[in-house]
Amino acid sequence: MYGIKKRFGFGCMRLPMKDEEPDRERFSEMVDLFIDSGFNYFDTAHGYHRGLSEIALHDCLTTRYPREAYVLTDKLSDNFFSSSEEIRPFFESQLKILGVEYLDFYLMHAQDETNFEKYKKCRAYETAFELKEEGKIKHVGLSFHDRAPVLEKILNEYPEVEVVQIQLNYLDYEDASVQSRLCLEVCRKFGKPVIVMEPVKGGALSKVPDGAAEIFRALGGSPASYALRFAADQNGVFMVLSGMSDIDMVKENIAVMSDPKPLDVEELAAIDRVREIFEKRHAIPCTSCRYCTERCPVGIPIPEIFSCLNTKEEFGTWNANFYYSKHTASAPKASECLGCGACEDACPQHIEIRSLLERAVELFEKKD
Repeated sequence: MYGIKKRFGFGCMRLPMKDEEPDRERFSEMVDLFIDSGFNYFDTAHGYHRGLSEIALHDCLTTRYPREAYVLTDKLSDNFFSSSEEIRPFFESQLKILGVEYLDFYLMHAQDETNFEKYKKCRAYETAFELKEEGKIKHVGLSFHDRAPVLEKILNEYPEVEVVQIQLNYLDYEDASVQSRLCLEVCRKFGKPVIVMEPVKGGALSKVPDGAAEIFRALGGSPASYALRFAADQNGVFMVLSGMSDIDMVKENIAVMSDPKPLDVEELAAIDRVREIFEKRHAIPCTSCRYCTERCPVGIPIPEIFSCLNTKEEFGTWNANFYYSKHTASAPKASECLGCGACEDACPQHIEIRSLLERAVELFEKKD
């Protein structure tokens, strides 16, 4: 499919570093092992490593291997253009940096309800389709970070989109803010093959709590292996990406993804138990029943904010900040709470919602 040999890709957002630059020697070694093991998909974006990821791919991949040896994906990020006239020159500069004449996949990057309007206004999708007609792009797609209805809107407006990249892992599968399952279902509805990003949640699912580690250890595999296989096991997924920063990660992931076995009943049950362990560790026992949002006079997306809070408190990850900004881009922020208490009166879990919204303001809205 698409010239891809195996369903596992090298994400180039977390490369090995040396003196604040990608370590060419170590990265070349990783590329060689990856390709020698029968894998050929590489994913990057101009903003990764402050523009250095594309350069590293030029030095360690595209100048060292024939073009047919690899499948290459790059992205159009919204902070690198402000008008339709700037898109084509930017794309051409990416080809030049990478040292290639075409891209296998070109994705509209990190689409959400807000920046999608900019892409529409600047005719970004139309430009990408034109570049495909010219043979400079083989397949046009998008990467996505927002709610499922927004993805459905985009695919309704641009049915020519061929593939969709979404964040998907067993912890985010039913998450109120990420909505992995719901986004996956939209892709299936529209018949769009799926590329998975963050299958190990930025590495968080490779270092699970002690009780969870024991569950996986009893099955004989590593925590990361079950996270990768969960993503690969989803119907409609044709590619699973992983950012790798050392040769040991490459070796471990190759061992798992050379021939990823479908999860059996026992393994699926183990993942459910591990998910429960994570959920019990959450500071906020929100079930996303949405009774609070029905009563909130302002319309604050409380379950989504609490999901971001739980992620922030558990993992301390940038991802939580990212999704907070997405869910409050077109909805009220936590700081807009009136303090009326209507949400707490409606909450069947008796959560102290107002104080937690204040915590969200501290974590997500106040700048250092």
